[in-house]
Amino acid sequence: MPSAPRLVLPDVPSLVAGFGHATLLTTEGELETLPAAAIAARLEGTAPMLVHAPATARRLGLPHIEAAHDLLELFAFCRPAEPCAPTPRGLALALDLAQPANDEAAAALLPDIASHLLRHLADTRDHPRNRDAAGLAARMGEAGWAWAPSILAALGDPKAKPDSRAYKVWRRLPEWEETAPPTPPLSFTVEPAEARRRLAEILGPGAEQRPQQADYASAAAAAFAPREHPGAPAVVLAEAGTGTGKTLGYVAPASLWAERNGAPVWISTFTRNLQRQIDQETARLFPDPEERRRRVVLRKGRENYLCLLNLDDLTSAGPPPYLAIALGLVARWALASRDGDLLGGDFPGWIAELFGPGAVLPLADRRGECIHSACPHYRMCFVEHSIRRARTAQIVVANHALVMVQAALGGGEDGPPLRLVFDEGHHLFDAADSAFSADLTGAEMAEVRRWLLGAEGGRSRARGLRRRVEELIGERADLLAPLEAALNAARALPVPGWPSRLAADPRATPDEAPHPAEAFLRAARDQVLARTQESRDAGLYDSECDLHPLTAALPPAAEALDRALRRIEEPLASLRDRLAARLEDEAEDLEVGDRIRIEAACRAIDRRALMPIRAWGAMLATAQVDPPLPGARPVHVDWLSLTRRGGQDSDAGMHRHYLDPTLPFATAVAAPAHGVLITSATLRDEAEAEDDDPEATWREAEARTGAAHLPLPAIRAAVPSPFDYAARTRCLVVTDVAKENAGQVAAAFQALFLAAGGGALGLFTAIRRLRDVHARIAGPLEQAGIPLYAQHIDAMDNATLVDVFRAEENACLLGTDAMRDGVDVPGRALRLLVFDRVPWPRPTILHRERRTHLSGGRPKDYDDRIARHRLRQAFGRLIRRADDKGVFVLLDRSAPSRLLQGLPSGVLIRRLGLAQAVAETRDFLAEP
Repeated sequence: MPSAPRLVLPDVPSLVAGFGHATLLTTEGELETLPAAAIAARLEGTAPMLVHAPATARRLGLPHIEAAHDLLELFAFCRPAEPCAPTPRGLALALDLAQPANDEAAAALLPDIASHLLRHLADTRDHPRNRDAAGLAARMGEAGWAWAPSILAALGDPKAKPDSRAYKVWRRLPEWEETAPPTPPLSFTVEPAEARRRLAEILGPGAEQRPQQADYASAAAAAFAPREHPGAPAVVLAEAGTGTGKTLGYVAPASLWAERNGAPVWISTFTRNLQRQIDQETARLFPDPEERRRRVVLRKGRENYLCLLNLDDLTSAGPPPYLAIALGLVARWALASRDGDLLGGDFPGWIAELFGPGAVLPLADRRGECIHSACPHYRMCFVEHSIRRARTAQIVVANHALVMVQAALGGGEDGPPLRLVFDEGHHLFDAADSAFSADLTGAEMAEVRRWLLGAEGGRSRARGLRRRVEELIGERADLLAPLEAALNAARALPVPGWPSRLAADPRATPDEAPHPAEAFLRAARDQVLARTQESRDAGLYDSECDLHPLTAALPPAAEALDRALRRIEEPLASLRDRLAARLEDEAEDLEVGDRIRIEAACRAIDRRALMPIRAWGAMLATAQVDPPLPGARPVHVDWLSLTRRGGQDSDAGMHRHYLDPTLPFATAVAAPAHGVLITSATLRDEAEAEDDDPEATWREAEARTGAAHLPLPAIRAAVPSPFDYAARTRCLVVTDVAKENAGQVAAAFQALFLAAGGGALGLFTAIRRLRDVHARIAGPLEQAGIPLYAQHIDAMDNATLVDVFRAEENACLLGTDAMRDGVDVPGRALRLLVFDRVPWPRPTILHRERRTHLSGGRPKDYDDRIARHRLRQAFGRLIRRADDKGVFVLLDRSAPSRLLQGLPSGVLIRRLGLAQAVAETRDFLAEP
């Protein structure tokens, strides 16, 4: 029987890593500062208490830390599904403890953090989710988990027996319940005055008066007018400057429309950060957590959620020792998670960092293997829960990728939304470009082979098509025959190990019949090598070349592969059609579960095999014909590529993108809806405004968002930012730093970061330059008490790095494009932003065709527009609240002034030397 809980802290030193040195709190209570070279010997035989073992090892230059009491693991067990930045300061913030001022204070704080967490576990040991906690901790202890004795003592059960059943979380999860189909929605409008009143209700009587926000809500209401004609939605383009409060501005009319008409409004974002932010903002609309869970649903693709069957597969015979600890923390999280979202939800991203991506990524259905109602955990499935909740919700918060993919599939599992709000609307072009493209590469073809044939040796647990549909097919010859034919034909797709054969000479094995897929890949590779620069032939870079003119080897290889793909497509289409026929022919005999599985199998065959194969067939047809006439505007852009990793060929193939991807977006996504709101702080490019044509900027916005392809003209609205950019920001172009000189660039970053006292984000257009600058400045900044973190260097993903940067007010962060958008860091944690050079678009074949055909005959202006937009997006990270201050620095003396004209009105732009820029940065940020 469990005894009274008690706190048992491990008798180990506490370790905090700096760059090249470490601070150690010994078991005798003494603080020591040691150089990195000495720390490995000092830690030998101990399991130090620390935060984020891989990042600690990386900062100390160690390959790994053999054993440790990682406080993040303790946090994940004691407070599952709660947010926390993975640093000592981040843990202190999460636990409402005093913030450590330096490494010495942080080292001294670590035992207090452990005590706080264990005391919380002891106080909540009777919570339902802790029912199996002791058996789970004991099982994790068997696998070597350092925290197991302390956990068991806190639970009052120090002699608990290991229990692998504790990993079977589906026993404790609620089941979803099927409901009647939703009734047809109404079509009542939302008047502007009603939107204003709803906004006022959400904000409450004591809220700050923001006239711009109310004006924005009025404009957004027009997207909720009744549709008058099929394929002609009401479209509103609304630009809202930073600080307007656009989230609640569109939530007001959206919630009113959903409440009044009985159907959800889908709000789509480009970044996970904004998706999470919108979800949090809706707490103003639905303060009660349970009501909010019913009314507001986050939807993502299946690949984002924990798959209970995958977890079952990994733990059915007891988890393997090397995964027992990681899966134990996942099990703890699954019992507390709001929706089972492994990416961007309440799952701590740093768990994958602590144990490696192989401990977490296999838990999601990333390869389309879901067997739906045949799954024993179907009724507890997180994805199925979210799909059903979305049907009765008022607000569904999704992402551009899911909305577009489901539209391309005719609505997908959720059905086509009637009302759509696209926040971060400036990303619609890029999102559509990704969603409506096709890649005929070795990796993509191998993935279709794996989906059809399943595991072919090795340790893979991949299920093939036969296993997914065997219960639906049984012994029926009319279904078995096309299945067997398709699976036999699938062996024409790349055979496992194909990358190593890319460069092989087929003449070396003349007796073997040429493999059609691999022959095509070799022909594509040879054409790329024949058409690219000699420096790229050395194996150092990815390469690409135009499809036309074709080499002699490519057309016959394309023809042979096309025939092979048809031999897969025809029986697969027959199998799908015959399965679908059962829904009508056996309507009276089929159980509900069988119907669901048949529908799911038909969708999966379409999406995972038939759609890509048909797209590849159309591409291969292009590779067998004469080139288009010179100067003709194409619908698609086709090219060939060769990918290299570590100096070795890793993939090759053909790519197809729409010249204008907003065309399929308008047709497949926007046109079926009744109303569409497209909004962003940066829809228009003000630098393109012309005195004789003031609407030019709006026309460009309509072209970039697809509104120009819809039958009704878009309603335009622009609400300025309430921020005083003239007083709160500075823009400095440094004129005496040579951007090609790595030493000068690094010295400039260092001087500027020191002048700001941290709180700086450095953005790079190339990973190589980021790494070089980090190596040069990390030590000096650390000595000044400014921790430096970096994308592609620290053992953390982007979301974790941003969380750390937000929590560590005086830290600095280096990143590339992914850090330019969607980073919301209000306050002093971000007060300086430094660009290493102008972010011009990459000179790819796809970009070349677009600047030629979509620029209106002004290709230079097309390049300018992209660079200007990137600079404006980055600048927008600086000021997130009215009292923020920030300095924007561009280390590129050749930056044209026209690129800076897109910054907010009133920003003071100056060109000056580095010394002056450093002084101005220091003085400006020091002002109150």
